[in-house]
Amino acid sequence: MKTHERAANLALLGLTFAPLVLRVNPNWNVILTACLTVYVGCFRSVKPTPPSETMSNEHAMRFPLVGSAMLLSLFLLFKFVSKDLVNAVLTCYFFVLGIIALSATLLPSIKHFLPKHWNEDLIVWRAPYFHSASVEFTRSQIVASIPGTFFCVWYASQKHWLANNILGISFCIQGIEMLSLGSFKTGAILLAGLFVYDIFWVFFTPVMVSVAKSFDAPIKLLFPTSDSARPFSMLGLGDIVIPGIFVALALRFDVSRGEQKRYFNSAFFGYTLGLVVTIVVMNWFQAAQPALLYIVPGVIGSMAVHCLWNGEVKPLLEYDESKPATVSSSSSQDGDAKLNKKVE
Repeated sequence: MKTHERAANLALLGLTFAPLVLRVNPNWNVILTACLTVYVGCFRSVKPTPPSETMSNEHAMRFPLVGSAMLLSLFLLFKFVSKDLVNAVLTCYFFVLGIIALSATLLPSIKHFLPKHWNEDLIVWRAPYFHSASVEFTRSQIVASIPGTFFCVWYASQKHWLANNILGISFCIQGIEMLSLGSFKTGAILLAGLFVYDIFWVFFTPVMVSVAKSFDAPIKLLFPTSDSARPFSMLGLGDIVIPGIFVALALRFDVSRGEQKRYFNSAFFGYTLGLVVTIVVMNWFQAAQPALLYIVPGVIGSMAVHCLWNGEVKPLLEYDESKPATVSSSSSQDGDAKLNKKVE
């Protein structure tokens, strides 16, 4: 882990705990926390092999429809079923998911202090009577799951905003690290679809805001305010993860070409600008805003201006990390060496 990555991790950790002892402006807290989370997730996604989960164009086009169906289902569920019952079931689900996400987030920091064979030797556990069902893990993963388990017990019992945020940030980092859009074309399709999705469900229906307020689970980050009528500002995890995987793709594109974060800088700037505009408009109108309305044009617009300025539209549109790169042997070796150096 390089110095700037370590600094970003420490800054994110400090900012997360800061409201416990300091009065932190919630607007700045939203912007800095979201940006640091995207930054950390992007650099964790840079590996010798691309993320395992790659989205296709078809998946990207269907995603807003599937998301709409799930959102509407949750709205109806909260409307006709006891909120306490629904949230109790969701707490059990996120308890397990939280242990996995938090353990995976802590693992890179923990494994350096453990014996090498603890990180490499796989333990295979097979389910009784169903031997085809098995789980593989290492001793290091078991060690990382211990603090994760205790933390999730605290979250389930107290539902403290700090526990909610730490789990939410872990989900975001893991999502950005593990998911790949494959290409910028797929990314543009996904962001364009969610741009419309966010506007429709926030501005034209009460569904999004109602579900966000009723859903007692770490699907949003909570930022304490000094306003008793509105004790928390909220930011949905989707407003971090979805643009974040696009920004991470820009970083991996730079790394694959041996560039020094050229397109990553422009995409990250666009994300930051979109988030700032969201906060400004929200405070101006004193109403909930669809963050992707401002973030999507910021990210795609900054990337588009950058590649047009450099005359590199074709290589950017042709980039597809789900397919083997068709480059010469010497170029491939140079690229691998740079990538391995970057990961180290």
